Amino acid sequence: MKLVIAEKPSVAVAIANVIGATDRKDGFMIGNGYIVSWCVGHLVSLAKPEEYDKKYSKWKYEDLPIIPSKWLFSINTSTKKQFKVLEKLMKSSEVKSIIEATDAGREGELIFRLVYNQIGKNKPYERLWISSMENSAIEKGFNNLKDGAEYENLYQSALARSRADWLIGFNATRLFTTIYHNKLSVGRVQTPTLALIADRYENIRNFRKEKFYHIELDLGDLKVKSDKIESLEKTNELKAFCEGKKAVITEIKRKIKKKKPPLLFDLTTLQREANRLFGYTAKQTLDYAQSLYEKKLITYPRTDSKYITSEMEESVNRMILDSKISTINPNISRIIDDSKVSDHHAIIQTNHSLKMKEDEIPKNELNIFLLVQSKIFVAVSLDYVYEEISVKIMVEDNKFKAIDKILIEYGFKKIEKEFRQRVGVKVKDSIENNTLLLKLKENSAYNIKSIEIVEGITEPPKYFTEDTLLSAMERAGVEELDKTLDTEKKGLGTPATRAGIIEKIIKIGYVKRNKKNLIITDKGIELISVVPENIKSAKLTAKWENKLTEISNGKYDENEFISGIKNEISELVESYAEVDRSNSKRFIYSKESIGNCIRCESEVYEGKKNFYCSNESCKFSMWKEDRFFKAKEKVLTKYMAKKLLSTGRVKVKKMYSNKKEKYYDATVVLNDTGTWVNYKLEFGEK
Repeated sequence: MKLVIAEKPSVAVAIANVIGATDRKDGFMIGNGYIVSWCVGHLVSLAKPEEYDKKYSKWKYEDLPIIPSKWLFSINTSTKKQFKVLEKLMKSSEVKSIIEATDAGREGELIFRLVYNQIGKNKPYERLWISSMENSAIEKGFNNLKDGAEYENLYQSALARSRADWLIGFNATRLFTTIYHNKLSVGRVQTPTLALIADRYENIRNFRKEKFYHIELDLGDLKVKSDKIESLEKTNELKAFCEGKKAVITEIKRKIKKKKPPLLFDLTTLQREANRLFGYTAKQTLDYAQSLYEKKLITYPRTDSKYITSEMEESVNRMILDSKISTINPNISRIIDDSKVSDHHAIIQTNHSLKMKEDEIPKNELNIFLLVQSKIFVAVSLDYVYEEISVKIMVEDNKFKAIDKILIEYGFKKIEKEFRQRVGVKVKDSIENNTLLLKLKENSAYNIKSIEIVEGITEPPKYFTEDTLLSAMERAGVEELDKTLDTEKKGLGTPATRAGIIEKIIKIGYVKRNKKNLIITDKGIELISVVPENIKSAKLTAKWENKLTEISNGKYDENEFISGIKNEISELVESYAEVDRSNSKRFIYSKESIGNCIRCESEVYEGKKNFYCSNESCKFSMWKEDRFFKAKEKVLTKYMAKKLLSTGRVKVKKMYSNKKEKYYDATVVLNDTGTWVNYKLEFGEK
């Protein structure tokens, strides 16, 4: 008998049906010379510190760092029954060999190998490596089983990653918890991710709106605009200068521009687009995709590749031709690249899905399926082509311009548009095909019929959404990676783990969701303020990813890697040896309010550069180095801000007058317009 071990029951059932193990027992299925069972996720995990020594049940700085001399493992209590089932089967004399059928990736490898090692390495095993749950893919996989030893380096890489996370997670969490007297969760990936959100929040809070201006000339049928002008005074000067002048076309440029279709989905790009279009969280998208995979409708979702292999060309081409969606002369070659497919190819629909009845699929899952389905037709479609016409107009030495676009080939955007209309997402065409500029000629002169000043305001950075955070996580620290390596996963975390990281920092209370936006909480801000740079920097993760990739490629020793991690955590703990933990500052999650907002009455807090309203939508802010105060050689202090909020005025001494070149005393009065915070002066008693 051969024992097949899958990762979860649903996958085990699908495999059992293909290989003929249809007799259902308690915890397994049997038949046709096979026994099929499952793991239910992680049955075996690294033991917790208190399982090494009971003294670790109490968190003390003196016990740090906790570095096991020999790693212990424990059986998860909630799934102990299934572990016993596997233990009995693996030790059975009837079972001559084992087939590892957990998910074909680093985590799946770890799940199986920890169970296999815990029960005993007394049976040979082979590896089933597939990217689809279709019957044909399972059959092909069983006909091409791999030697389990081929994946030893992948297992060692997974185990090294797990141990590194253990060393950082348990030690750093206990370290900062004992220092600040509150449980502070610190992690190798979650803390740098939180730092990204904290930096964005700080940039938004410190952003100062600035007005800018354009001059718009009406030349009759044509309107042209100046470049951005920062000063209203200069804008008025330009307006006055242009009055009564002629505008002359000095240059007309025409350029054909092409935009290539996007590639197929890997998990991260699928999660990003689903968040943009449907508002799904990264975890929701992964869950929907996993369900579709188990229903044999899409291929394996936890992939980091956007390509398929050359051996898939014929079947993918046939699937495109058999589908209801039509595309002109599909260019399959642009999505084929064997060198960019490591564990798994891109996410695509399966041939089995062509028989699917849409009304039998839950709405959210169907949206993800249709998104995956449309992407393959988009990816093999024509380029989006347009002609850009740019016109330069001079009023003597002052430049104005107009730009227009003429659509030539809609290409892949036609399919994108049809998909969005199908799922009820609004579509806006970026090209209106205004051909006015085609009629213009160089050296033509125009009378200026009217001149208008157009005012704009600079916009602050936007809060992270899961779409933009996933992108930032993917790119974080990439510049630190060894470019000569074929790095399996880049940035913070992996495609399979990023959703869990986002959910964790929200569950802990470091981040909150506000509609689509991810906003750091006071608790998260305070954690980032006390954690050292090497723990919250993406550079550390990038450095480790290099080593983990080398381990999986057999080019680096996992023991040397873990030794380096142990040294880093020991140095971190030692750096806090002189801290008086009995009197150290307790961690607090609230900021000192300096008063109430004059617009919405919410509390006002002090930031690095300003005093700001705690209400996200209010935008009230008083800047410490406001131009008003800088001109008078003053900085807005906390005392002054408190007085302005409570009484609307504050007496200020020794303000400088540049005009009179002397210092004076006066009362500063807060004059808020509802959009802008201004100040004025009062002299004498009132």
